[in-house]
Amino acid sequence: MSAPTIVDIEGHEVRLTNLDKVLYPSGFTKAEVIDYHVRVAPTAVAHLAGRCMTFRRFPDGTDGDGFFEKRCNRHRPDWVPVALGPGDRRGGIEYCRVEDTATMAWAGNLAAIELHAPMALASDLDTPRALVFDFDPGPDTSVVECCQIALATQTILDAVSLRGWCKTSGSKGLQMYVPLNDDAATHQAAADFALACGQVLERQMSERVTTVMAKVARPGKIFVDWSQNAHHKTTIAPYSLRARSRPTVSTPVTWDEVESCASGDDPLVFEAPDVLTRIDEHGDLFAEVLSVQQELPAPRK
Repeated sequence: MSAPTIVDIEGHEVRLTNLDKVLYPSGFTKAEVIDYHVRVAPTAVAHLAGRCMTFRRFPDGTDGDGFFEKRCNRHRPDWVPVALGPGDRRGGIEYCRVEDTATMAWAGNLAAIELHAPMALASDLDTPRALVFDFDPGPDTSVVECCQIALATQTILDAVSLRGWCKTSGSKGLQMYVPLNDDAATHQAAADFALACGQVLERQMSERVTTVMAKVARPGKIFVDWSQNAHHKTTIAPYSLRARSRPTVSTPVTWDEVESCASGDDPLVFEAPDVLTRIDEHGDLFAEVLSVQQELPAPRK
């Protein structure tokens, strides 16, 4: 085992270990995970900051057993901030907050491959900043069908003057965020609206869409997972790596790219180097999710 490497990142000393350890079957190493975290941080941190982050760690690599870590690691440096968030029967627990590049590097050193974020900020856990549609492809479907359903969902949103932004899940599916940034928003209203939209799609395309969680209902269909809007749920964060065979990333995409994928022309699979290139070329395609203010329509009585 090689000696730890101590690096200074923005005034914080970060201890890095086992940098040559392979974390992906493709050969992507821990050093490359940390390098990606550091290079993507100037863009990604805005989507993580102020939130109760859940890490999914793979110390033995993505082909090994990983685990979710909600409670912030007790060996964290004193400069890694925490926030009280949803807990267990004993009450709330302290989650890590990812506020800077040094914390991104530290998380990478923990083999925190996946970074999962709630819709709400830690300062106001009852108010989601966005609504999310999680398009999950069932057997015999793919991200192509997810893109087709995303386009149909945006048509529904157009009718109530709402806009959505899409990102790949980094795995098999697609997610659409509908920014709210409205202090009156609630998790229940977001979940109810997402379910109502899903049920409209289900009626329009009963052979292609389901809102039923049971896996038996999913073959050949896209599951519109509205439940991701629940108070305690998290979703893979924008720009997070995924624990696949290769270092794929949950990547913001344009509507032109969604349309191209829907026609079968583009599989919408991006790995870490691709994402860094995209940021250089396009900036943060998800930036407006953090600032655009929208209100959900009042429920019908």
